Amino acid sequence: MNSSKDKRIVMTLDAGGTNFRFSAIRGNKPVTETVAMPSNGDNLKQCLANIVEGFTRIKKACPAAPAAISFAFPGPADYPAGIIGDLGNLPGFRGGIALGPMLQKKFGIPTFINNDGDLFVYGEAIAGFLPYVNDLLKKAGSPKRYHNLFGVTMGTGFGGGIVRNGELFIGDNSMAGEVWLLRNKLNPGMNAEEGCCIRAVRRTYAEGAGIAFDQAPSPKDIEAIATGKAAGNKAAAVEAYRRLGEVAGDAMGNALTLIDGLAVIGGGVAKGYKLFLPALVDELKGETREIVIPDSNRKLKYDPLQRLGVGVSRLGTSEAVAIGAYAFALQKLG
Repeated sequence: MNSSKDKRIVMTLDAGGTNFRFSAIRGNKPVTETVAMPSNGDNLKQCLANIVEGFTRIKKACPAAPAAISFAFPGPADYPAGIIGDLGNLPGFRGGIALGPMLQKKFGIPTFINNDGDLFVYGEAIAGFLPYVNDLLKKAGSPKRYHNLFGVTMGTGFGGGIVRNGELFIGDNSMAGEVWLLRNKLNPGMNAEEGCCIRAVRRTYAEGAGIAFDQAPSPKDIEAIATGKAAGNKAAAVEAYRRLGEVAGDAMGNALTLIDGLAVIGGGVAKGYKLFLPALVDELKGETREIVIPDSNRKLKYDPLQRLGVGVSRLGTSEAVAIGAYAFALQKLG
């Protein structure tokens, strides 16, 4: 399906712990200005009212009637049913809130909810990293084409998603691609998320710099320290990103063993990719070796592994999520 040429409009939402940002998309492009509303995540009544108000404003701004609502929302959740569970950063959602059915009844159009990791990878598979790599291969005269994409987002948490042959794979319980639950190579007592998120970078920096965690700067500031653009403990900053790369690379390597496709990285922490990508790639590398041709003195280089690729988002995380949400709605609508 070529979502870039579709004329239907889908209303979408970028749901954060502090703010909700609403927009509408047609043909993979926004057709309205963004409307921002506070999340009021600790007050369910106000939070739901803000979501309804945000979509109401966007609907009024649409050049034609929207066909659906589709957006990412934090989990745990029963996404196919549109039910949101007990959220950490939006504590008002406790006990199970039927957000999807509420919006579908209020606006009279189909409503689809997924997690941001899934929709991020779907967007990158449709209009980002996957077609970018395949286009490079085509221009290089290679017959190789990739059809599967695994991706992760590194921010407040460590999310993931899988696209197989152009279709988003969500699993039987909406739990496919939950990479955050994989092992933490450097700290087996924790899961992978605790080595691949904002607090992981801050924690490692604080330990290396000999300061309390609550005194540790943001990953953006730690990146600036690591690159010499800001004052601070440079060695601790470099190590914080290196450790993140090692843990993320190990987790992604385990996932790619099952998926056998390309991999893409997004999320706010991914902006520091130059600092962590070398360590991440080292976890994925094979070992090229030399072998001797039988009955001769000649040697050949031999790589015993099939090759994949890993890179950073081509669209930006928010845009990829929006395109993924749009395409998912179109696919469901038919």
